[in-house]
Amino acid sequence: MLGGGSDIAAAIVAALEPHGLQRVVLAARDPEAAVASARTMLPTLDLHGAQWDALDVEGTDRLVGECERLVGVPDLVVCAVGALGHHAGRSMSATEVDLMVRTNFAGPAAALATIGEWLAHGPATPSGVRTIVVLSSVAGVRPRRSNYVYGSGKAGLDAFAQGLGDALVDDGVRVLVVRPGFVRSSMTEGLEPAPFSTVPEVVGDRVARAVVSGRGGDVVAVPPLLGPMFAVLRSIPRRWWRRIAGDR
Repeated sequence: MLGGGSDIAAAIVAALEPHGLQRVVLAARDPEAAVASARTMLPTLDLHGAQWDALDVEGTDRLVGECERLVGVPDLVVCAVGALGHHAGRSMSATEVDLMVRTNFAGPAAALATIGEWLAHGPATPSGVRTIVVLSSVAGVRPRRSNYVYGSGKAGLDAFAQGLGDALVDDGVRVLVVRPGFVRSSMTEGLEPAPFSTVPEVVGDRVARAVVSGRGGDVVAVPPLLGPMFAVLRSIPRRWWRRIAGDR
């Protein structure tokens, strides 16, 4: 779990436990806190913490070595890294923009490039498939005026993940892109929920079903209604989109 301290990461782990999940490495800036929090909900799982920061590109090589020592080559890697700035647009300084883009796109993409190769060259699994889940966002489908820095970062990560999936498909690695709408979590605390908002548990259940079944395509929207809705919204004229999105 890259970003193992996030609410969505914890919800995905909880949803996968009934399907045979046994050992988990929570990679986070504060791994001890991530493990302590997860143990309150998942006392029977074999949980391990590993120090990792999405902005430390070289740290991914160390993380891979630590994970292999703890659990071997995993069947599943989840990237739940992200930073959400309220009204992340014109009010942000150049330094803040740089940090948000690296946190939401450049850092996770660099880590996923390394991890994709690691999984592709790992030993065969009983199912024949390893899975990478990348938490994107509907904000990346069409960025809005109020959060175009966050949205553009997620758009970059979304495109990267889809291309990575195409590159790894012949090596037995599936990349599943998950696009939630507004998720009521600690990251969005204090923000007004957008229409069709959801909670981490719903995202976790949706991810678990997609991973376990292996069906449903390689892009999953949560809730599902947002998939066809944004397929339409991404195509409407920009002047209409400005009126629909407003200052949300």
